[in-house]
Amino acid sequence: MSRVSVTGSKRVIDDVIEAAYAHHSLHVTDYDERYEGFEPGTSLEGAETVNERLVTVRSLESILDVDEDDADVARSLDDDELVAELERVRERVNELNDRRDELQNAIRDRQEEIDRMEPFAELGIDLEYLRGYDSVEVVVGEAKPDAVEAALAEADSVDVFDVFVGGDVLAIVARPADRDAEGVVQDALVGVDIALLDVPDADASPEEYVAELEAEQADLRDELDGVESELESVKAEAAGFLLRAEEQLTIEAEKKEAPLSFATTENAFVAEGWVPTETYPDFEAAVVDAVGDHAEVEELERASFTPDGDHHAEPVDDGTGGAEESDAPTAAGDAEDATAEREAATDGGHAAHGSDDPPVVQDNGSAAGPFELLVQAFGRPKYSEFDPTLLVFLTFPAMFGFMIGDVGYGVLYTAIGYFMYSNYEGAFRELGSVAMWAGGFTILFGIYFGIDVFGYHAYQLLGIHWPVAGKGLSPADLNWGLSFLVASVVFGIVHLNAGHVLSFVSTYQHHDFKHALYEAGSWLLILNGAWIWVFSQHLAGFKPDFLFEAVPLLTFGMVPFAGLPAVVGYAGGAAAGLGLVLLGIGEPPELAEFLSPLVNAISYARLMAVLLAKGGMALAVNLLAFGAYIDGEGEGSFHFIFTPGQLSYVQGHTVAEGGEYVMVFSGLTTAFDPSAVGVLALVGGVLVAVVGHFVVLLLGITSAGIQAVRLEYVEFFGNFYEGGGRAYLPFGRDRKYTRDD
Repeated sequence: MSRVSVTGSKRVIDDVIEAAYAHHSLHVTDYDERYEGFEPGTSLEGAETVNERLVTVRSLESILDVDEDDADVARSLDDDELVAELERVRERVNELNDRRDELQNAIRDRQEEIDRMEPFAELGIDLEYLRGYDSVEVVVGEAKPDAVEAALAEADSVDVFDVFVGGDVLAIVARPADRDAEGVVQDALVGVDIALLDVPDADASPEEYVAELEAEQADLRDELDGVESELESVKAEAAGFLLRAEEQLTIEAEKKEAPLSFATTENAFVAEGWVPTETYPDFEAAVVDAVGDHAEVEELERASFTPDGDHHAEPVDDGTGGAEESDAPTAAGDAEDATAEREAATDGGHAAHGSDDPPVVQDNGSAAGPFELLVQAFGRPKYSEFDPTLLVFLTFPAMFGFMIGDVGYGVLYTAIGYFMYSNYEGAFRELGSVAMWAGGFTILFGIYFGIDVFGYHAYQLLGIHWPVAGKGLSPADLNWGLSFLVASVVFGIVHLNAGHVLSFVSTYQHHDFKHALYEAGSWLLILNGAWIWVFSQHLAGFKPDFLFEAVPLLTFGMVPFAGLPAVVGYAGGAAAGLGLVLLGIGEPPELAEFLSPLVNAISYARLMAVLLAKGGMALAVNLLAFGAYIDGEGEGSFHFIFTPGQLSYVQGHTVAEGGEYVMVFSGLTTAFDPSAVGVLALVGGVLVAVVGHFVVLLLGITSAGIQAVRLEYVEFFGNFYEGGGRAYLPFGRDRKYTRDD
């Protein structure tokens, strides 16, 4: 990237903005008021009007529910046509929208009145009989009749009363002892839990009144349907225009507000930003073609980095020790005056008027591209950093798939991802792509783990031999679980090595070999040396056997491994010791963390832990729903039971009956019989299976997803990556709905 400056007279600022916008390559840097005598620019004339029209267009689009699918053929749109058509559409849409609001409010009012009448319909008394009396008080409400009658009977202020009950509603008719008193009944009911109801102002029966309201409501709905139809017609007619208008006004607004990022004086302006180095000559030519020698374009620096890794302003050299001369005609007149003002403000030099950090373009292709979402959640890479997106693409789905390892769940994850990918845009679309990759690896590992389908080993049902007996949950499969522990740690060692290697390369590029050796090479020696010793035959009697048995088991005997020779273990220990010495020389404070290579690698054991946890949850669901038994007198594998006949056979051949099976649980669905209890058990078993596996599916997203992300962010990124970069956002946009004729 190259940092460039455009300096010129304010008289040509419009033309410069037009040229920069059309070229669509300049990432503008905001002015931060560091030049003496300069201040941030102001919007160009007409910006307020453009923004007001843009707000109007977006409001109309919202009212009509216009989206990009409503676009028609792109064409040009001149200002006169935009203003006239916008006013016409605005008046028509606002008129219809106001009428729609009125009708919706009227319908809502009628519905509220209908709802208010429901208690009176239960009561069954005409409304005219519930008001208009001089000598008695009538109160209607919802309360318990016994409590009301008791309170009125005890009230000295009430002479005579009667209570009429209908459903949960009651009407109280009472004559006050004092004929001139008011509110006697309500005072008497102060201690009673009663919800008072206002009597509607109508003389008809509640049923007739409700029917009248419903008829009015139906008429209003018919009218509302007509208004909605008119709005749809307006949408069909105006949607294309509104999309064109929004795009046109957005472009105009961006152009008119561009000077807000410039440094300006009364007569001059300075605009700075970044362009890709290969596009600088074209950018310079575009500005010169637009304004000639009224503006000067300079390439101030090309992105490079100091030995401490920070971005460094490296002036472009013309071979004589000075700044590179522009290929454009020599700036004169207005441009010379503007440049002189700028140089005076910086004592003849040119300090950047905003952030020095160049923006970053992430381009990882269509497959790995969606995983930029995970990287950006941690922080966009700086210009000086390696973009880890490709490595996340290669490792995150594999870790997720290993932790779930089930064909059934994998198919569902893939389907969910495809739905998101097909129906959404932006982050949700990218997340859908990530889900599809994760689901695909979940299917692959599910096949490896015995063609697991929702926790059931399909190879048993198919009656075929499968080299992997399961995930280590059955008594006969415990050695597989320990092997997956070793596989998880070995994956962690490889993953951590990749991080330390990237740290070594980055430190070497920004510093020198010595710094790279002390800061990254030391950790590589400690990590690999320590784990080489762990997997060696040195002191083998103190190490668990599964360390040396895992590799042959996982590779089905194709890779024999009984541990590295003891002499290799000595070499590994020596390498780890050398790493400690280098670390102590280069980074003494970090010696306190000398065990972190061991600890970080062991942290990857969470892959195996989540694998067993999710497999165990699926197993528990299937045990409850279908039941299972273990063969080999309780030392074999789990086998699920799917029919009452199979259950009966197993129960007759248990160890207690002289057979070879151990019953674990009989299951709900296998207890089915024609009785009501049997039907209830069958329904309960199906619900347990469906709800249980749905819960496992959701928990798989959270647990496996979070753990995989944690390993990427903490163990992996922590070795070489900081993030905090800025996205490259060039000034300008590609037109979709309009043409720039």
